[in-house]
Amino acid sequence: MIGLLLVVLALAVGGCVCVVWAARGGPRWVRAVSRLTLGAAGLLRDMDKNRSRNRSGGSDD
Repeated sequence: MIGLLLVVLALAVGGCVCVVWAARGGPRWVRAVSRLTLGAAGLLRDMDKNRSRNRSGGSDD
């Protein structure tokens, strides 16, 4: 279990490094990893918003 958490942590840190490197004009593969990292972060943010909205019982109507 700890090994899995370490792998997830390493991927998250690596993704953050790629985002910063891509902002400074890194190679093509870094920009691709950066896009994947930012896309995954956006999906997680949306899922968290939906979960908290469903938990509070609110609606957007």
